[in-house]
Amino acid sequence: MSEYDNTNSGVLFANKYKEEGDSRPDFVGTIDVDGTEYRLAGWKNTSKQGKRYISVKVEDAKAEDKEKEDVPF
Repeated sequence: MSEYDNTNSGVLFANKYKEEGDSRPDFVGTIDVDGTEYRLAGWKNTSKQGKRYISVKVEDAKAEDKEKEDVPF
């Protein structure tokens, strides 16, 4: 059985920690772009014209790991 190649693909899941009225994303997940992993966050929104859309933020997945390394124990 061969391993699935997830290069240039990603996934978003409903954020189970989201509570009514808070600013946490509605969706969270990851995406792989050319072999580099990024974190995704998405928020449900409605435009002034009433059209629903999802705004997305992308962050380097390793940035959070680096921040954790810099914190003294």
